[in-house]
Amino acid sequence: MTLDVKICGLKTDETVAAALNGGASHIGFIFFDKSPRHVEPETAANLRKAALGRAQAVAVTVNADDAELDAIVSAVQPDILQLHGGESPERVAEVKARYGLPVMKAFAIREATDLERIVAYRGIADRFLFDAKPPKGSELPGGNGVSFDWQLLTDLDDKVDYMLSGGLNAANIGTALKAVSPRGIDISSGVESAPGEKDPELIRAFFAAVRRALETDAAPA
Repeated sequence: MTLDVKICGLKTDETVAAALNGGASHIGFIFFDKSPRHVEPETAANLRKAALGRAQAVAVTVNADDAELDAIVSAVQPDILQLHGGESPERVAEVKARYGLPVMKAFAIREATDLERIVAYRGIADRFLFDAKPPKGSELPGGNGVSFDWQLLTDLDDKVDYMLSGGLNAANIGTALKAVSPRGIDISSGVESAPGEKDPELIRAFFAAVRRALETDAAPA
């Protein structure tokens, strides 16, 4: 199985390079003022140039209106839009139609019933991202460095295409990939030295851990 790996919340040329050299299939830019990973569209537009032909650029927004999305899409020309707020199925469909881009819809997971919400989005969103519910008091829908019970995903229909997110790091990615079989993984705070500050060494260590986990999984028993 080919595993997609998305490094999200990038803000510098150095960390974009570390992600691309590590083998990232996706790089994410966050457009949400309350996040320490927020970037302006013009900054993201410059950063994403290095990814052309190498990785897909993902624009992450939270309940953004058309004006915000217009500015982001025009400047950045992302490959994918990630909607990380409370966007309805109708809103997801509107965004897809307006921009002609695939949409990844994020869901916050804490218990099995949280997964029931994806039913209304199947056939509309192109992919799902499953993140942990934010801790009490957090204003951030993602990037909080907390995980959820991955076993909740074991009963999902195999046809559900999703990225696993939430609290992943080099120390636990092997365990996560043994527990479930996502087609993609997403990491942000797990490769940071401080909130919003990606560390190239931690990015490299994460990719090394992913490779070890995949090699172990592929090795004959």
